[in-house]
Amino acid sequence: MIAPDLRSGVDQLGDMIAHAKVIVPFTGAGISTESGIPDFRSPGGLWTRNRPIPFEEFVARQDARDEAWRRRFAMQSTFAAARPSRGHRALAALYKAGKIPAVVTQNIDNLHQDSGFAPHDVIELHGNTTYARCIGCGKRHELDWVRQWFERTGNAPHCTACDEPVKTATVSFGQAMPPDEMRRATELAQECDLFLAIGSSLVVWPAAGFPMLAKESGARLVIINNEPTDQDEIADLVIRADIGETLGPFVGN
Repeated sequence: MIAPDLRSGVDQLGDMIAHAKVIVPFTGAGISTESGIPDFRSPGGLWTRNRPIPFEEFVARQDARDEAWRRRFAMQSTFAAARPSRGHRALAALYKAGKIPAVVTQNIDNLHQDSGFAPHDVIELHGNTTYARCIGCGKRHELDWVRQWFERTGNAPHCTACDEPVKTATVSFGQAMPPDEMRRATELAQECDLFLAIGSSLVVWPAAGFPMLAKESGARLVIINNEPTDQDEIADLVIRADIGETLGPFVGN
């Protein structure tokens, strides 16, 4: 059911939240655009300006690794300036109230943690861009260290422990999804009674399967997104409106 207007959609959502025992939010890029982080697929999005660098290419070619880090540092001021949006803060308020056990996110910006979620309760399906990892041994490297290396040598770094390439701790095209996060997201989708798909185009698989799984497992499904999605027809409520305005009433004091 598509809400006829924002007010009635917010009222219906409020009733569903009030009656739910376990709410699981699933967030995409749309929740972070209010924070100043551009999305990837829409006109003017990051992928319309730069072709994504597949994982296989990153591993095989030094110039691809150099370009990946050049792009990341070009975005540093954007990520550094970003603060949690009204949507992030509303979900954090519900988390602190005990309604939400964890959030499942496609985002890589760390804003759910910044809003008040404990790091272990942010299920990052696509990783996190605020630090780096060695693709060989998995050692964590901080971005300041990477930047110093990059500026000193002009090249992407390799790990000080095993000499393998270092990349942002994100999941690139062609890279395996993180098994522990996928398992936990599956469990959450199966155990909740209200699933909120927020700001996701629901076209990236396998992550896009979680709303369907929740619905099939008996949960009510709400989709909050400016644009239609392929799963609108199975949702109990669809709100096509600004995420900040939709969730703003739930931020609390």
